[in-house]
Amino acid sequence: MKKNLVMLLVSVMLIFSLAACSSGSNGGNDPASTNTATEKPSNNPAATNASENDAEDGAGNSNETPEMDFDMGGRTIKIVNFWSLEIPEDNPDNIQRKKNLEDLMKKHNFKVEYVVIDGAEYQKKVTASLLAGEPVGDLIAVSKSYTIPSLVSQDLLWPIDEYTKNDKVFNPEVTNKIMQYNGRGYGFGGYTQGATGFFYNRTLMNNLGMKPLQEYINEDNWNWDTFLQVIKEANRDTNNDGKLDTWGLAGAGVLDSALASNETSLTKGDKQNLDDPKTVEVLNFLSKLSTDKLVRPSEGGDWTEPSQFFRQGNTLLYLSGNYEAEALNNDMKDFDIGFIPFPKGPNGTSYNTPDTNPGAMVIPKAAKNPEQLMYIWEKIETYDSVYDYPGQDWYERSFDNEDDINNVVLASKRFSFDSLSTFPSMPYYQFADEINKGQSVSTVIETYKTPFQAAIDEVYKK
Repeated sequence: MKKNLVMLLVSVMLIFSLAACSSGSNGGNDPASTNTATEKPSNNPAATNASENDAEDGAGNSNETPEMDFDMGGRTIKIVNFWSLEIPEDNPDNIQRKKNLEDLMKKHNFKVEYVVIDGAEYQKKVTASLLAGEPVGDLIAVSKSYTIPSLVSQDLLWPIDEYTKNDKVFNPEVTNKIMQYNGRGYGFGGYTQGATGFFYNRTLMNNLGMKPLQEYINEDNWNWDTFLQVIKEANRDTNNDGKLDTWGLAGAGVLDSALASNETSLTKGDKQNLDDPKTVEVLNFLSKLSTDKLVRPSEGGDWTEPSQFFRQGNTLLYLSGNYEAEALNNDMKDFDIGFIPFPKGPNGTSYNTPDTNPGAMVIPKAAKNPEQLMYIWEKIETYDSVYDYPGQDWYERSFDNEDDINNVVLASKRFSFDSLSTFPSMPYYQFADEINKGQSVSTVIETYKTPFQAAIDEVYKK
C-alpha cells in the first residue's frame, strides 16, 4: 500500500496543477476530457477542451462571456502556485495565450505577478493567509482536500459558478462537482490530460501465445471477467519445475481504479459508502484476486516492487499512469510495452481514471471584482488550438503504437472522483490491506463503516 500512497501524493500535486492551468478552447475539434498526472508540471495548450461526449451532446457550445469594458486602475493580479504559471512561448498555442494576456493587460490596465510558494509549505501558507484575511494572491491553486468544506464553510472564497458558463475553457465538473459546496461552485479549472491504466508486456503476451489484449478493447469486451481470465492465463510454469515463472499482475494495489471502473466510491458527500452495492462488488472483485492467488506474490520488497516485477519482463500487467511510459520504455528496451485502460466493472459505462484529491483555482473573498478576474482568465484561454485533441504531443512522444495512444485517450475521457484525501484520519490503507489479504468483505465493511464515518464527521461537523 505504500506504493499507493506515493502515487496518490504525486497525483495530488500534478492533477490539481493541471486543473489549475487551464489552457485553450479547441474550436470545433473532437477532444477528450481528462484529469490525471503528467510527466512534469505543464501549461500544455491542449489541456482544456470540451469532452468528446459533451461535444456530441451539443455541450461544447461555449457560452462565451460577451466583451466587457472596465479599467483595473493599474492593479497587479497575483497568480499563485507551487511553480510559476507564467505562460511560456514554446508553441503556437502558448504564444496565442501570451498575446491574449498582453492585449488584456493593455485594454483593462492591469499587471500580472506569478507567485511561487514551495510545495512543502504551500498548504500551510495559503491556508494561513486566507484565515488572516491577507491572501497570498488573487487567483490561487488549491487542492480540494483542504478547501472543501474547510475553507468555503468559513466564507473565505468567492463562489464563481456564475462565471464559468464557457465550457470550452472551464470544465463544468471542476466547478459543479469537485469544488461544489451547498449548491455553489467555489473553484474552476480546465480539461486536463493523462490516464491511469495498465502497462502490458506485448512481447511476453506474444511469447505466451495469448490473445492480443487490444482485441478485448476493439470488441468492447475488456471487463473484470476478461481481465481475470487474462491474469490466469499468464500465470504459468513455463519450465515445468512446479513453480510459476510468469505472472499476470504485478501488484494488488488497484482499489482506486477498481472503484472508478465500477463508478462508485468509498465516500459520498458527508457519508461513508462502503455498503453501497456497487462498492461491495468492487471489494468482492479485489478479494478474489487474493483468495484465488492471482497476483504475483510479494518478495518482501517496498512500494516499488510491482514496478520492479514488471521491469523483469516476466509479468504481463502493471498499473500506473501513462506518465511512466518514457521510463518503462527506457528500462525495457528489449520489450514492446503497450497501454490499456483499467477494465470496466459490471456497473461501468466507460473506461475511467480515478482521482482522490483533485484541485482547482480559487478566488479569495478579500480579492476585489471576482467577475473581472474570471473574465480575464477566460479570455486568456480563448483561442483555437493547433492540436487535434488534448495531450496529443505528449502521447505521441510517449508511445509509437497508435493503439496505445488511442487507449490513453480512451482511458482519459471519463474521470472518477473520490474525496478520500479530504479525511486525514480515515483508515484507508488499513482497510485496503484487509481486502487485499482476502479477509471477509462483509466483516471488513462492518469493521470500517464506523471509523470511516467518524473520519468524515471530523471534517464536516467542525
